[in-house]
Amino acid sequence: MKNFALKIDVDTEIGTRIGVPNLLRLLQELSIPATFYLSLGPDNTGRAIKRIFRPGFLKKVSRTNVVSNYGIKTLLNGVLIPGPHIGKKHTKLLKSIKELGFDIGIHAYDHQKWQDGVTKMSAQEINKEFHKACIEFERIFTENALTAASPGWQANEKTLQTYDDAGLIYASDCRGLFPFLPRIKGKTFKALQIPTTLPTLDELLGNPEFPLEQIAQHYLALLKTDHPNVMTVHPEIEGMNYLPWFRNFLLAIKKEVNFVTLENIAQKTLQSANQEVPVCDLEQGSVPGRSGFLAVQHLDNKSSSA
Repeated sequence: MKNFALKIDVDTEIGTRIGVPNLLRLLQELSIPATFYLSLGPDNTGRAIKRIFRPGFLKKVSRTNVVSNYGIKTLLNGVLIPGPHIGKKHTKLLKSIKELGFDIGIHAYDHQKWQDGVTKMSAQEINKEFHKACIEFERIFTENALTAASPGWQANEKTLQTYDDAGLIYASDCRGLFPFLPRIKGKTFKALQIPTTLPTLDELLGNPEFPLEQIAQHYLALLKTDHPNVMTVHPEIEGMNYLPWFRNFLLAIKKEVNFVTLENIAQKTLQSANQEVPVCDLEQGSVPGRSGFLAVQHLDNKSSSA
C-alpha cells in the first residue's frame, strides 16, 4: 500500500487551543498516527501583515478566507495585542500530545519571526532563535527535540547548520518528492530532509479547478507508491473550519493508504541496508497556490548518494 504521513504544523495560539484538541480527538477516533510540529513561544501572527508586498499574497488571503479561519484577534497578535506565549499558556495541552502517543518536534519559537525573517538573519541570530525553541521544548517535554519543521518551508545553509549543531536526526523543511540529505553550495548536511510531497489544503481552496467536494479525489490521484506521501496539515484550517471535510477525507483515504509517521520514514530511510541515502541540492523555488519563495528539493540526474 501507499505510505502516507500527516505532518501537523501548529502555527498559532488559536490553532493550539482549538485546532489541536480537535485533531487529537479525530486521530484517536480513527487510530491514525501523526507528527505534530509545535510553535512554542509568542504568537505574533499580526506582524505577518508585511507579507502584503509578496507576489500572490493578497490573492491567497482572499481565496482562503484568512479572517474566517484565524479570527480577528489572532490577526492582531503582536501588533495591537501582545502575542500570547503558546508554550507557557498551553503546557498541559502540549504535553498531552506526547502522552497520547503522537510524535512531536519543533516548528518554531516565534513562528512569524522565523517565517518572515530567517532569510535575513545571521547564523548567530538563527542559532539564538532556535535555541530558545529547544529550551522551551525541553522544559515542556523533559527531553531534547530530535526533529524540526521550518515555518513556511524557509530553510537555508544557516538553518541546516543550526539543526546539525543541535543534533537533530531529521527535519521537514521543504517541498519535494522523497527523503534525502540536503546539500547547499556543495556542503551536505546531516539531518535527513523529509519533504512535504502533496499540496496543502489552503493551496487548493478557492481555486475553481479544485471544488471542495473534489479535493479528496485530487489527493488520491497524486499518491505515489515508490516514495512516502507527506501532507502538511494546519490545526487552524483542518482542525477548525474544515474539520468535517478533514474527517471525511481521512475516512476516504484510510482505505487506500498505510499511515506512518515522519519518524517511521526517517528510521526506514536511515537504517536501510539496501540503499544509500540520496543527496540532493536544496534551493529556493515556488509552488502553486503559495506566495513567495520556499525551500524545494532539486530533482535531476545530478543527485547522488551519501
